[in-house]
This record gives sequence, C-alpha cells and structure tokens, in this order.
Amino acid sequence: MSSQLFDAIDYLEKEKGINKEVLLEALEAALISAYKKNFKSATNVRVDLDETEGSMRVFARKVVVEEMEDNQQEISLEEAKKIDPKYAVEDVIEVEVTPKDFGRIAAQAAKQVVTQRVREAERGVIFSEYSDREEDVMTGIIQRKDPRFVYVNLGKVEAKLAEAEQMPTEEYYVHDRLKVFVTKVENTSKGPQIYISRSHPGLLKRLFEMEVPEIYDGIVDIRSVAREAGDRSKISVSADDPEVDPVGSCVGQKGQRVQAIVNELKGEKIDVVEWSEDPVVYVSNALSPSKVVEVLVNEEEKATTVIVPDYQLSLAIGKRGQNARLAAKLTGWKIDIKSESEAREEGLLTEEETAYSDEEDDLF
Repeated sequence: MSSQLFDAIDYLEKEKGINKEVLLEALEAALISAYKKNFKSATNVRVDLDETEGSMRVFARKVVVEEMEDNQQEISLEEAKKIDPKYAVEDVIEVEVTPKDFGRIAAQAAKQVVTQRVREAERGVIFSEYSDREEDVMTGIIQRKDPRFVYVNLGKVEAKLAEAEQMPTEEYYVHDRLKVFVTKVENTSKGPQIYISRSHPGLLKRLFEMEVPEIYDGIVDIRSVAREAGDRSKISVSADDPEVDPVGSCVGQKGQRVQAIVNELKGEKIDVVEWSEDPVVYVSNALSPSKVVEVLVNEEEKATTVIVPDYQLSLAIGKRGQNARLAAKLTGWKIDIKSESEAREEGLLTEEETAYSDEEDDLF
C-alpha cells in the first residue's frame, strides 16, 4: 500500500502541479492523526516516510523513568538501556510503535485528510495563477446564472460577474463566450474567488491595448478613460512622437480598430480624443463631436466655462447631459457649457469673438 501511495503522490505532483513536499506534509499529519485516533494515544508521535523503501513507520517520544507508570508517555530505564546503554533518567527517546495493521488503518483514516490538503494545495496553485491576472482581460464561457451573479468559466475556476458589473444593455446566455475584466482575486476558505466586470473602464483600456499595436508597444499612451457602459465612452490618447497620430492609430484604417472594440461591447459608442496638457485644448477635444468657440479656465477651482455655437448646445451637452458628463470625467475638469447667446448676455463673449466664430462656421 505504501509504495502505491508514494506513486500516487508523484502522479499528483506531475498532473496537478502540486508540490510533493506539501503532499508529504499532509500525509504525515494524516497518519499521526490516524494513529492517535485508532490507538487512543496522546503520545507525541512522529511518522517517518521512506520513499525509497516505500515504508511508513511511527515513532513515539517517551521519557526515561526509574519506574514506568504510563507506558504511552514513559519508558523504563531498564528498557531504554537495552536500546542504548548511555540513556539515563529524564532522557527523551524515540521508540518505534508501528502497529502491524497500521498501513490499512492509516490509508482509510488519511484519505479524507489528504484529499482536503490536496484540494487546498490545488486552490493555492489556482490562486497564484489568477492573482497575477488582476486588471487584465480574460475570455470565458458563461456556465450559469442566478439573480445576483453570472458565473463565467475562466478555465480552472468559475468567476463571478455581479449585477452591478454587468452592462445594462447586454443579455447574458449560458454557453456565450465573452471577454471580461478581472477586478479582484481573493483567497477564501471556499477557495479562490474571482470577481469580473463588463462595465469597468479598465475593460475598455485593455481592449484598446489588445487591438492597437501602437498602444501595446508604448508608442501611443492611454491618458484617461470615461465610460458609461453599454451606451457611450470617451478615451484620451497621446504620443510623444509628433509624427504619430494617436487618434488615427486607435481608430484604424476605415475605423476598423475601434469598430472591433465597439462590436465586442455590443455597440457602445466610443469617442477617441487627443490628450493635451493645455486644458483649453483638452476640454475642447473632450467635448467632441461638438464645436467649441472658447474655453474660459478657472485654475483655482479646476473649472471651465465652455462657450459653443447656439446650434451646437444640445450636441455639446448630449442626451441627458451625457457628453458633458463624460468629458468632465475624462479631463478631471468641471465643465459648464453655455451657448454664444448666453455668453454675450453675461458678458463672457465679445462681439469680435462672436464674429470670428461665425466666420469659422462659414468655412465649414
């Protein structure tokens, strides 16, 4: 039985990737437990596992005494000297106490404990593998659903897609394949728990990194992402090399690159804008596709007043204020949008500036 047990341990190390030492420690603990339980021993015992011989032996630690009163805890001086004449009273020696049928009893008692340790070790391996995938995109298959979660199989583990992390415009069906963003990996008593998202801004960022080689290579940088999942997103990009068009790189020829991401996000609209350290330029870009006449900046409050042509006001604000809201999230600046008419009434815009903006509109 012992040799078969060692063979099984070798198999588990190769097939499951579980360290042999972890399994041997688990086996020792199980055998000690089995011995104490089946032989009603409170003695401090040690199990010696010999892989070469395929044997298991049990040793009990006993104190040498003149007159023995407890044969489990003590050994007489006379018996101790038979083992080694040098032993004296109060010495502690190890005596082999392996029962004849210990192999059978140990196998039965240890099975459950070893199985549990193997399971724990497997969980540790899985946790180590997936903890490195936090803030990364993985592809999984939907296994099942309940009112709180959609459960997605990521290979060796089932991840949880909470209702708050789902896209409101998306339906989830069992066996569907989808890309998810790993938000958190926890090692719990029930094993590794992996939480994923379809609505996190990080998903959009990672999808662009996967789709746009210039971002992956570091030629183009993603500066900021603002997202209202399933509806509309804005992403700002920049490039150190003036010869590189960061927006064009992300959009791709005939819009192919950005369209691939839109398709993955089930039609979510994506505005790609160029980042600038100048808040006037950055805020103007962020309010795309609307035109901007002027941006008034309040550095102290990190706030801007943006003036747009009257006919562009609704476009700049967006449906339910979405365009302005996303632009503010993207830039980190407060944005107050006013039409040219309002700006003139409030004295924020001069007649010359108004005339200049009218000339600009005529050019288009």
